[in-house]
Amino acid sequence: MVNKVSEKYYEQALLIRRTEDTFLELFNEGSMNGTVHTCSGQEFSAIAFASFLENQDFVFSNHRCHGHYLAKTQDLKGLIAELMGKETGTCAGIGSSQHLCNDNFFSNGVQGGIVPVSAGMSLARKKSKDKSIGIVFIGDGTLGEGVVYESFNLVSLLSLPLLIVCENNRYAQSTRIEDNLSGDILKRPESFGIKTFHSNTWDVDELLKNAKKSIDFIRNKGKPAFHLVDTYRLNHHSKSDDHRDVEEVNKFHELDPLNIFQESEPEVFKQMLEKVNSKIIKVIEETNNEKEISGESYVGQKEIVETLDYFPLEAPNERVVTRINAFFQKILREDEKVIFLGEDILSPYGGAFKVANDLSKNFPDKVISTPISEQSIVGLANGLALSGYRPYVEIMFGDFMTLCLDQIINHASKFHHMYNKKVNCPVVIRTPMGGGRGYGPTHSQTLDKFLVGIDNVTVIAINSFLDPQELYKSVYENEIHPTIVIENKLDYARFVASKKNDSYYLEKSNSTYPEVKCSPKSSNPDITIVSYGGIANDTFEQLDHIFEETELIPELLIISKISPLNLEPIFTSVRNTKRLMVVEEGSKEFGIGAEILSRVSEEIEDIILLKRIGAISVPIPSSRQAEEYVLPNTNIAKEVAKYIRK
Repeated sequence: MVNKVSEKYYEQALLIRRTEDTFLELFNEGSMNGTVHTCSGQEFSAIAFASFLENQDFVFSNHRCHGHYLAKTQDLKGLIAELMGKETGTCAGIGSSQHLCNDNFFSNGVQGGIVPVSAGMSLARKKSKDKSIGIVFIGDGTLGEGVVYESFNLVSLLSLPLLIVCENNRYAQSTRIEDNLSGDILKRPESFGIKTFHSNTWDVDELLKNAKKSIDFIRNKGKPAFHLVDTYRLNHHSKSDDHRDVEEVNKFHELDPLNIFQESEPEVFKQMLEKVNSKIIKVIEETNNEKEISGESYVGQKEIVETLDYFPLEAPNERVVTRINAFFQKILREDEKVIFLGEDILSPYGGAFKVANDLSKNFPDKVISTPISEQSIVGLANGLALSGYRPYVEIMFGDFMTLCLDQIINHASKFHHMYNKKVNCPVVIRTPMGGGRGYGPTHSQTLDKFLVGIDNVTVIAINSFLDPQELYKSVYENEIHPTIVIENKLDYARFVASKKNDSYYLEKSNSTYPEVKCSPKSSNPDITIVSYGGIANDTFEQLDHIFEETELIPELLIISKISPLNLEPIFTSVRNTKRLMVVEEGSKEFGIGAEILSRVSEEIEDIILLKRIGAISVPIPSSRQAEEYVLPNTNIAKEVAKYIRK
């Protein structure tokens, strides 16, 4: 028998199930686009935990999120309209089934990656000191993801108020748990010192009681916990294609609390079903004739092209690294929402290249030293950024940026648009790149080309001609989306704007991210050379050699924003010279130089020469002679001459 108090939970569960049944029906009719993953059989897990949450608590869910969403928000209209692709949907039909955002609820279809993001949200809650907490729902299959264990370590080290709920439905899509997961699930979080709880969806009263216990533990202790919920999904993984044993599925249909309730209380169930169906039908009828969001509205306006003026460079008589450090000293002091995170950044070490020197000593509560866990560090920062903080992440070497790409591409860059512009993610990820120090194949790479062209991600390349404080100030004042800042190892020790050449004017533009223009004083230029980052220094030093080798007078443009590109200064120069070369330290195939040349060739017809100069496409060697051969830095003039002679 189900008592009156429990009936409301059964009605909620039935609403979730019938809503998802309706989704499947609409998909089969062709009335919905995309996909849907139902939680049929798992509804009480969502209801149990949501029942004890407060308004300011957050939930982060995964691809199987409808039950969690309805249990947390009660937003039936928003969910149905979202999956029907309507503008009135919770995310205007942009995110659809897997990507929902409303009332402190978030979901993303990339399961492992949501755990560190949730950790960042929990860190924000902890800093607010308002006793609010968070829940992140994962499946048993997610336990194969390494970032989950990085996150276990982080939430335990930082003592974060986060409940990780693992819904073990015995299958990772179509693969049985016996075939993809070794060992004991609960021993995994326990090994990180995380409190564990264990329930199942077939004993609803016990599940509710244990859900409250785990939530109370987090709220009262301010520590993380892991709650394993054994369950079973009664439907296929997605819309179709179920190869599970029929007898096994039937067995769990018989154990299902809603099915048992239907058999034991047929009249109550019938009344409940009529009420739920009526509610769903009414919403669908209201939604059917509503409009979809237009493509123009979704994409938004194009970036406005700035009118350029040029001014003399400013030389603060300080090294690049000193200026970067001074920026963080200032911004950490002035803005309570700025957080600095990274590996080995605490005093007295202060980071591998000393950018973080004395930051932790001066701002101990705002500087977070992290484990060697690049993906979870960026995920933590993403969660902070979604919560209104301004996190700056140091990735020790640019080579390690590859470990962060899931958090950049599938999370940080997506949140703003897939949640219909409800949120911003102003995370800043900064890292040193470049060779010239003999560090070898995995610590000398220039991987810029793997980081450009990502939606909503601005990429800045620091150079030694511009004060990095000016660039970082522009990031702070202008960016509401993720930003990657590439610094150069050799530039750190160089003095800002200290390079001179009596034959050239050195000026900077008034752009948000200025370009540096090195133009000849005595005559018009014959060739435009574009460069950026650390190799811009080498290119500048070889301007006279380029003239000696080719008898062409070069104009050098040093760009600081490499994605998205502002090509107007380059267009202006190339219209005059008709010749363009791009110099980059990374390998030139499919690189930034290739994009610049392609865009210029589309814009300007009567070009005489388009060429790229970059590294040879092999791992960077450690030995000095071989490194100099592979990298273009010392051979720029010769490479230019080789192309001109052709």
